[in-house]
Amino acid sequence: MSDNVENIRKEEPLLEGYPLNEFPPYLMNRIMGRYNQSLRQEMASQNLTTAKMRVLAVLSAIEDILISELAVYAVVEQSTLSRALDQLSNEGLLKRKIDSIDTRATRVSLTKDGLKAFQALWPHMLKSHNGMFLGIDTKEKKQFTITLQKILTNIRKHPF
Repeated sequence: MSDNVENIRKEEPLLEGYPLNEFPPYLMNRIMGRYNQSLRQEMASQNLTTAKMRVLAVLSAIEDILISELAVYAVVEQSTLSRALDQLSNEGLLKRKIDSIDTRATRVSLTKDGLKAFQALWPHMLKSHNGMFLGIDTKEKKQFTITLQKILTNIRKHPF
């Protein structure tokens, strides 16, 4: 690194007031990156991507959801979601149907095979989740979750 860059960073930190390891968005991105990486090998063995895994996870918790809502819950760009849904549908892991109220909208849900695929991945997801919380007691974990929920409420654009 050049002396000029080091001097600039010493005089005017790029993340003013925050060392990088104390900047929450950076920490959250690192955590989710490591979490996703910890699942890549298992996902690949099941022909799943991160987007497909997120879809299966959401659909395991919320049945018969509008695709527009699924995009929000799964935190997947619409174009990536469309490809993932096409692939999951072609693999027989989800089914689509036209919404009964708004015929322009589509709902999706897991098939039995889709639920089995998620159930096969779930133990690996849970293991990675539990690994993140090693040495963190139940009270601390609960407070952390409450804090994350408050942050999500502060920044979200949707009522859910």
